[in-house]
Amino acid sequence: MTASNSVTSPTPAHQQSHGVDQSQINEPSLAAQSATNPATVAALIANLTANHGFETSQIKTDAESLAHWGKDWTKHFAPAPSVIVFPKSTEQVQSVVKLANEYGIVITPSGGRTGLSAGAVASHGEIVLSLDKMNKIGEFFPADRMVEIEAGVITEQLQQFAEDKGLYYPVDFASAGSSQIGGNIGTNAGGIKVIRYGMTRNWVLGLTVVTGKGDILQLNRGMIKNATGYDLRHLFIGAEGTLGIVTKAQIKLERAPQDLTVMVFGMDKFEHVMHVLSAFQSQIDLTAFEFFDDVAIEKLMATGHVQEPFEARTKYYALLEFEAPYEPIMDKAMAMFEQCMETGWIVDGVMSQNLSQAAELWKLREYISETISVFTPYKNDVSVLISYVPEFIRDIESVVNSNYPDFEICWFGHIGDGNLHLNILKPENLSKDEFFEKCQSVNDLVFATVQKYGGSVSAEHGVGMTKKPYLNYTRSESEIEYLKALKQVFDPNAIMNRGKIFDV
Repeated sequence: MTASNSVTSPTPAHQQSHGVDQSQINEPSLAAQSATNPATVAALIANLTANHGFETSQIKTDAESLAHWGKDWTKHFAPAPSVIVFPKSTEQVQSVVKLANEYGIVITPSGGRTGLSAGAVASHGEIVLSLDKMNKIGEFFPADRMVEIEAGVITEQLQQFAEDKGLYYPVDFASAGSSQIGGNIGTNAGGIKVIRYGMTRNWVLGLTVVTGKGDILQLNRGMIKNATGYDLRHLFIGAEGTLGIVTKAQIKLERAPQDLTVMVFGMDKFEHVMHVLSAFQSQIDLTAFEFFDDVAIEKLMATGHVQEPFEARTKYYALLEFEAPYEPIMDKAMAMFEQCMETGWIVDGVMSQNLSQAAELWKLREYISETISVFTPYKNDVSVLISYVPEFIRDIESVVNSNYPDFEICWFGHIGDGNLHLNILKPENLSKDEFFEKCQSVNDLVFATVQKYGGSVSAEHGVGMTKKPYLNYTRSESEIEYLKALKQVFDPNAIMNRGKIFDV
């Protein structure tokens, strides 16, 4: 087992440009067309500035701003909002919501716009309500290990605050440098540490929200124990802004992990990946267990940004991370590695010797998304029970290979929590439109397989507009009716992020 050397870093994910697929523009509905009436927009702007304390710098209507704040990282829909507003307080958010109800204009909440399901895309003349100016870190409660923050705080900013306090905010992913906490709450974001620390939901102790009716609610107020009926906080987590807008959150922090160690293994069979996961989990509390295949490694190595982990390639790879502050933990890890080698599950392995080497090994996993982006991948973010993962992958590969044998599949994901990212790479001889059309035609087969295993068509990216047609593969008709009824309670005029998750 060896350690890796330093290599050059590519451009971070949050600095990459993400274009818009002009071929997939949805025509505005009649309601949306009337909402974009210039006179209506002008009246709303005049009302905000005259009666609600908005400065002219908090409102943008120029074409460049509309395009910038009207989109997220998806490429399926062109942005077409009518106005961008930047409230500075919960009360100003409330003013926008009440006026939107009065004027009949839909609101699209906007955070860091790093979503991958078009949940923050305003394509039908909406008001984009950006939380960019609500980015303050408020009171810190040391005894509670809790901090109150505004929804526009960047994930990395919160992580750094926690570190400065000797604590840790464990929700982490590639877009941490640009994603906002409000958006993370809206999608119940996951990432690379879910196996140990859970989803965003696990770290939200309280919320301040403005409902679609314009009411301000303070939900749970940061308490750990509060047995006073329905916990409405959890309805807003993962609601993608369809019930209202999160303006503040009380976030729980954790002690900082100690002496993190990273191992990367090469394996020839996918079943061996799962055997290794079970073996290590039986002995050690893992903080991460990530998986990627040989296609991902091939594309990654071609860039020259990351060092080859082993002398010989294998079919599958796993990256695991754990705390090793005490020698007995490292002894267990080494013993388990040797046992897995002897069993034939692991072909080769590498282990970090310090935090710098651990960071280099993480690049093998973290740089995959940006590396394959040049191949215009068609992405699916799905999950099933960990026990079903091997059979599920076999079934999905069979579906794709039998329908499109010339397509290259790249697998990676958070295998330790059953979350897989299926990436179909575009052949050079197909245009993007032709490629997306072919991929979409096989979606029903892919999601039927997800349904077969009782899985989810969106593990951590939300439903938005891109997964909306397939919601029924994960949610029953009765469940969807209950979801719509809940929206009616909080947002009776359907002005909050209309057209996301489901149609109303």
